[in-house]
Amino acid sequence: MILTRVSSISFLACAALACGASFAADPSGDYATDLGRVYGTYQVILAVKEACEGAHADRAKPNQAAYAEWQKRHQALIEELERHYTALVRGASTDAKDYARNVGKYEGALLASRQENQRQFLAQDPKHVAQECRDFPAYLKSEDADLRKRHAEELKTIRKRK
Repeated sequence: MILTRVSSISFLACAALACGASFAADPSGDYATDLGRVYGTYQVILAVKEACEGAHADRAKPNQAAYAEWQKRHQALIEELERHYTALVRGASTDAKDYARNVGKYEGALLASRQENQRQFLAQDPKHVAQECRDFPAYLKSEDADLRKRHAEELKTIRKRK
């Protein structure tokens, strides 16, 4: 099935914005939207990890170790999401030159979104942020951070596309 440029761009916008409040929404059944939700959750986890490393250096080692374990458990899924993400960027591109331009544009948008998520996270009450950073390793072991369980329905939609 050929990807439509509109749905590709919708996903890319959603992923770049980490899909905001859509995490709590029911699966849409739309490939691009559901891929954006799962990929967006991954991006938020990265944002919190990076924010905690910067704001609470004392938590860096335990958080990095917990993240490494989480990443190991999710490596195959992360690679799968990256393949789908790349396919959508290709689908949103008209040719090789446009693809190269889009890769830079969307990667830049993802980075900017992750940095904004970090800024918003760190703008909360410092005691709350400190607690969240202390709790980050436990969160990464929870079902809420298990992308396969949290986004099981979205993954069904995503996996219908090869």
